[in-house]
Amino acid sequence: MTMLDDRTTAATWPAAYPQGYAVVDVETTGLARDDRIVSAAVYRLDAQGDVEDHWYTLVNPERDPGPVWIHGLTSKVLEGAPLFAQIAEEFSARLDGRVLVAHNAMFDWQMIAREYARAERTAPVRQRLCTIALAKELALPLPNHKLATLAAHFGVVQQRAHDALDDARVLAEAFRPSLHAAAERGVRLPLLECRPLTEWAASPARPVVGRQSSYGAGSWRPSRKRPACPYPNPGRYESDKPLKQGMRVAFSGDTSVDRELLEDRTVEAGLHVAGSVSRLTSLLVTNDPDSATSKTVKAKAFGTPIVDEAAYAHLLRDVAPADG
Repeated sequence: MTMLDDRTTAATWPAAYPQGYAVVDVETTGLARDDRIVSAAVYRLDAQGDVEDHWYTLVNPERDPGPVWIHGLTSKVLEGAPLFAQIAEEFSARLDGRVLVAHNAMFDWQMIAREYARAERTAPVRQRLCTIALAKELALPLPNHKLATLAAHFGVVQQRAHDALDDARVLAEAFRPSLHAAAERGVRLPLLECRPLTEWAASPARPVVGRQSSYGAGSWRPSRKRPACPYPNPGRYESDKPLKQGMRVAFSGDTSVDRELLEDRTVEAGLHVAGSVSRLTSLLVTNDPDSATSKTVKAKAFGTPIVDEAAYAHLLRDVAPADG
């Protein structure tokens, strides 16, 4: 891939491109509306994608840290960390006047916007750019759209996956050549508007770190009527490929994350929550694939792919846009 010559960048750079970027990664207690940020990192880049500085902080989520096996941050580590409200001003200074860049930017933006709303503040972000969408615009020859795959394409070494600071560094290093390739080809950047939340309805209970019931035994709740998925079903999930918006996902058995919250995150990603398994089901999520529930029995009979909750959590971070 041919990059722009640094000596001619200033003269040839598209005038319509943003003047600065904030490459962001957040690690969280989970994937749903009521989950919290446990760490955040920001790499500030100039108009051409060169690093200006970087910043990292732990955040006390005021609840159980969730999937410690993914982000490595225990209750003990987070107990003395600042609350989000205490770091919001510094975070704002890093974001202000810049385009937020993230890998699966919808997820990071939603988590950030909710934290600001809880703190009764507004995030100073007006546009975001998803590096998955940019990779698609550039038609990069990637077998999938995981961050590690994008990094490897550009020769960037990932040292600590799911560490916010290292993930932000990796993304910043991979974003720069992507940005230059887009500028060289005259590609319009896939910028999307960010609409900050202006209010937040807090949950009735505010569990402290180490006492979050969502990660204990599941509790029964009546099912809710969800809006129809706006995307067509693209078919079954294929191993080593990302989930795609419109896929039908069914759940069976107990989950470590409250089922309703997990389903909320599924819907937010553009997927369809299926109440049963049929030949049209794209994926079954279960932590006990050997159980004899009707869903697992049907999934095996239909050849429906089955993954566990931890694998599904990873897949949710890289959901591909619907075709067309």
